[in-house]
Amino acid sequence: RRALRHLRGGGWKMSSFVAEVLESAGKLEKDDIGTKIGRLARRVEEVKGEVCNTINKKYEEFIPSLKNGEDLVNQVVEISMEIDVLKSQIENEVQRDLRVAVTEFSELKQQLEKSTVLLSVLTQLHEFDTALETHQQALLEKNYTKSAEHLNKAQHNLTLLKSRKGVELRMLQVLGTELIVQKEKLLYHLGEEWKQLAVWNLPPSPAPTKAEDLFRWTLKTELRLCTMTSRRKSDLETLLISILQGFAILGELNRKLKFFSQILLKYILKPLVVEPSLDVEIELRANDAVLRFSAVESKCEHELPAKVYLKITTVLEFLYQHLLHIPLWVSVDRKEKQDINLAELLGGMIWEELSEIIIKNCLVFSIPANSSQLELYEEVIKATDKFEEKLKEMQFLQSHSTDLLKYARNVNVHFASKKCQDVIVTARNLMTSEIHNTVQISADSKISIPKLPSLGLVSKVKVPMISKIVPSDMVTLGSGKQLGSRTMCLPTCRISQSVQTLMELAYQTLSEATSATPECAVQLFYTVRNMFHLFYDVVPTYHKETLQKLPQLAAIHHNNCMYIAHHLITLGHQFQYRLPSPLCNGAATFVDFVPSFRRLGTECFLAQLRTQRDELLERLSTARNLSSLEDADNYSAANKAVRQVIHQLKRLGKVWQDVLPVHIYCKSLGTLLNTAITDIVNKITMLEDITSESADGLYALCRTILEEGPGIFQPLLEESMNKKFQEEMPIYVPKWLKFKELMIVLQASLQELVDRWTDGKGPFAAEFSPIEAKNLIRALFQNTERRAAALAEIK
Repeated sequence: RRALRHLRGGGWKMSSFVAEVLESAGKLEKDDIGTKIGRLARRVEEVKGEVCNTINKKYEEFIPSLKNGEDLVNQVVEISMEIDVLKSQIENEVQRDLRVAVTEFSELKQQLEKSTVLLSVLTQLHEFDTALETHQQALLEKNYTKSAEHLNKAQHNLTLLKSRKGVELRMLQVLGTELIVQKEKLLYHLGEEWKQLAVWNLPPSPAPTKAEDLFRWTLKTELRLCTMTSRRKSDLETLLISILQGFAILGELNRKLKFFSQILLKYILKPLVVEPSLDVEIELRANDAVLRFSAVESKCEHELPAKVYLKITTVLEFLYQHLLHIPLWVSVDRKEKQDINLAELLGGMIWEELSEIIIKNCLVFSIPANSSQLELYEEVIKATDKFEEKLKEMQFLQSHSTDLLKYARNVNVHFASKKCQDVIVTARNLMTSEIHNTVQISADSKISIPKLPSLGLVSKVKVPMISKIVPSDMVTLGSGKQLGSRTMCLPTCRISQSVQTLMELAYQTLSEATSATPECAVQLFYTVRNMFHLFYDVVPTYHKETLQKLPQLAAIHHNNCMYIAHHLITLGHQFQYRLPSPLCNGAATFVDFVPSFRRLGTECFLAQLRTQRDELLERLSTARNLSSLEDADNYSAANKAVRQVIHQLKRLGKVWQDVLPVHIYCKSLGTLLNTAITDIVNKITMLEDITSESADGLYALCRTILEEGPGIFQPLLEESMNKKFQEEMPIYVPKWLKFKELMIVLQASLQELVDRWTDGKGPFAAEFSPIEAKNLIRALFQNTERRAAALAEIK
């Protein structure tokens, strides 16, 4: 058996006699293979060193080395062929002697595998270098797709090199730096090309705050896309595809498109939705297509949904025709290619935010204000459906993207929410409006209620019927007379116009609830309840200061609360059987509010009465206890205090005139006047000494009150109709008769006082207690036997 004849690349032959002898034993074969493998290993190391030096010179020292690189490639190819021959010898021929020299051949094989790994490294370095060379050439030719692909190939080779053992770290760093530089260079060129194809002309920042300036500022927005002419169409379209494909291969397409979508939303789509006076204008020119804004006249505060959809569709069609129609792909695991749809990609980036903008700035305002307009809203639903279908045709939307349409179709829910919100906002505005704008209500005043639907159309609940059969054992009470038609009516008074409007709003809302869906009806009913809760909390707080300072407003607020409480008694009953379950089963009631509203009005007015009472007593405190009126200064102070009391009461009578109900008016002023004269009477009865001059002064003061007092009571505007209430002063002023009796006492003689006592049965005894009567007698008369006898008569 002959072992080795010739080895390629060595030119080496076996000719000695010893070689032929050893050849038969197989020993020389192993020695020759070992020698060759050792020589190959040394050559691989030498080539590796030369390759490293060449790479360092090229990518770090930038020394031209084309010839050296070609020589190294040839050497690598030659060594690779020798290695293949040796592998074949080891695997086909030498394996027969494997039992004899397992250890020796294993070492040789390991050394050969090491050389193979080193050769693989050299091959990958060669491929890396070739990829970068191809990338640079493609970049010069503006073939960005090819350039990006070879950059990715170089990146793959570098990743494999990093995973190999024995590769110098410094060399890998040099290669990595070069790859980054080339990638950034390609991205720069792609960005510059993109700037030429899609040009934004945006208004300067920041945006103005005034509406007119902001509108003019928005009109400056413009988007120019480079279009294809008949002569250059194929070249330009190829360039556009190459640019976008380059971004896609490098993984930068999403980031680039995301930035584009944000500008599109902010400067184009959102202004078209928000501003009804903006329209889209497209200009097709020789080398480009321009999209800009134009101003149109619009009387609407918010644009109709159909017009908004038309504007947005126009913009997206413009983008699709001139930019987004291009098919792209991206590699998946370096084997498969996955298609990219630019329109779908952009739609996924903008749809969620665009839907929210349309809903908040357009659809919300298109929701009907009342139930009668719900049928007309079908047009909005159809327009929304067509809009989404159009976007799906252009592939901006996928089949499951129907958030906008879902919102439009849930019109009943949104109508109820909007209606409730509008009701609460309107109610709050009424509650915070001025109280002093009043209207007069009387027993004939009624709130106009829309015609309610028949019970059969609204609710299947049966109205409880009252039995007309009279039991035989029923006992009839009373005279059988019926109450008057105005028994339960409110007395004539003035209430705030805002409160009357508030009650009308409550009736109208409940009327709409009777014809709405069950869910909407329940929501509307509880909105009315919340409206009264809001009144109870807001009005006393918002108007707190004016209610404390102004008596007229306190009186009007009192009337407002009584007016609301009066209607709340029957408000729920009027609509109960026209509302859905559970409202028709007794839950539709407002009676629980009645005590709270009555208490709210009463407490406010009583607090005002207490304030006026304190002011009256404070004025009377300056009268120096009505003592020693013979002194001119004392009389002047007392007279001034009495005049101030009369003036204050007359002013109250004037501001409450035609505002409070007559009985409340008279009772309130009577209580205040009664407080004043009670204080005067008590001060006079506590005097220890009243001279005749002082008694005349006291009488004069009391006479002033007696003459001016009835003039305080003027509840009605017509003077002739107030006389009745002035004559009824003793009813409203409990101490009025006692006050008049005091005046008589101040001018009477001792005997006249004894006669008016009449053993505790006279008018004097009816108004004064024995102690008060004795104090007056002791103060008015000197200590004589006659006075002692008179005092003895008073028991």
